[in-house]
Amino acid sequence: MTKAGTTGTTLVAADAPAPAARLPRRRGIELSLIVVAVLLSVYGYCAVGLAKNGTVPPGAAGYGAGLGVLALVAHLAVRLRAPCADPLLLPIGVLLNGLGLVLIYRLDLETPGDHAAPAQLIWSTLGVALFIVVVLLLRDHRVLQRYSYVCVVAALVLLTLPIFFPSVNGARIWIRIAGFSIQPGEFAKVLLAVFFAAYLAANRSALAYTGRRVLGIDRLQLPTGRVLGPIVAIWLLSVGVLVLERDLGTSLLFFGLFVVLLYVATGRTGWIALGLLLAALGAVAVGQLEPHVHSRVEDWQHPFASIDAGEGPNQLAQSLFAFAAGGMFGTGLGLGHSILIGFAAKSDFILATAGEELGLAGLTAIFLLYGLLVERGYRAGLALRDPFGRLLAVGLASILALQVFVIAGGVTGLIPLTGMAMPFLAQGGSSVVTNWAMVALLIRVSDRSRSRLGVPKGEEADRMTAYDDRAEAAR
Repeated sequence: MTKAGTTGTTLVAADAPAPAARLPRRRGIELSLIVVAVLLSVYGYCAVGLAKNGTVPPGAAGYGAGLGVLALVAHLAVRLRAPCADPLLLPIGVLLNGLGLVLIYRLDLETPGDHAAPAQLIWSTLGVALFIVVVLLLRDHRVLQRYSYVCVVAALVLLTLPIFFPSVNGARIWIRIAGFSIQPGEFAKVLLAVFFAAYLAANRSALAYTGRRVLGIDRLQLPTGRVLGPIVAIWLLSVGVLVLERDLGTSLLFFGLFVVLLYVATGRTGWIALGLLLAALGAVAVGQLEPHVHSRVEDWQHPFASIDAGEGPNQLAQSLFAFAAGGMFGTGLGLGHSILIGFAAKSDFILATAGEELGLAGLTAIFLLYGLLVERGYRAGLALRDPFGRLLAVGLASILALQVFVIAGGVTGLIPLTGMAMPFLAQGGSSVVTNWAMVALLIRVSDRSRSRLGVPKGEEADRMTAYDDRAEAAR
């Protein structure tokens, strides 16, 4: 630019744009935390062997080496393809998965004819492999938005398949072929999260500002049927299938996910109030009409009724006894009696083993790990500018939060018990594979959000505009 003066014209250079702040990548911190997570898992494995047999288990070195190699390869994938990702997500997943393997191995010692830890280790390996594939191949999470309707069709197919197979413990949620079994609902929840996030991101303005008010209340303004109808139909269809299969825990999870994402997309608190009201009405109706659910409600209301009747403690009562026996610091790994819970000790009630043998202090640490994992997911989503990525991150983190609440509330007597797997801890191959896939997606989203913090606003806006143009052209 030029500046006029009394003696002539002075040339003044235009202000150069301020350089973007370089955001620390913190991959070294991630590696250090992974080492700590592996060492804690190996320590727990050795502590179980010392408590039960007085010696270090012969497979301790192999277990530590296997878990360490898996974690190291996952770390290298993150370092290569997602260098700006949140450094806490992967170590938390490694620690929770390692602790789950320790608890399952500890319970295997009480059931010589039913060893679940080797199979769980194989499934964990597959989960980490899927994590690596997602991190390496999915360069941008926004690509998933193009395949939202493919995801919802695949989710509905997966949810429907168990109807054609025999029920297990009163629920049709498994596909069993030649001794091999999977739980399709675990994969369907991720696919539905992608669809909900994509649809709500594309229609967020219409959802927030059009439609009629309910009972004259502004905060309960409903969108038009043309906008809200398709997503409500998909949600009702998925929940209806789950009710037919008696998988009420997953149906509750889908309902919570649907309400949370509606609230995040529209910013209207009325969706939360309406969701709580519908959840309460649905819970009362199902609890009264469905015998399987009614029996669980009765057990929740009167957990010691079977003892008073001279029939011995039921599963919920045994779980409460396990938590009480753990006290503040627990009995020590390998020294509890949670196996008395019965057939679901390694799956639905594995948290009771943690509560008894690690105590309230250890149980609090586990809940803090889950809370930190959810919080980092929310933080990654809120730092993004694109609505789809924000909703996807919030949806995935909410799945973990809702699942932990439903399971922990059930085994502690806070709410009626629903059959679901505790993320990373419980026995279940489908669950652990799905959990690793969700962590991989959160890694990808957090890498985008944290790398964006180091990009000038104009450049980031240009990138977003170019991507939107490409996506519109593809549609």
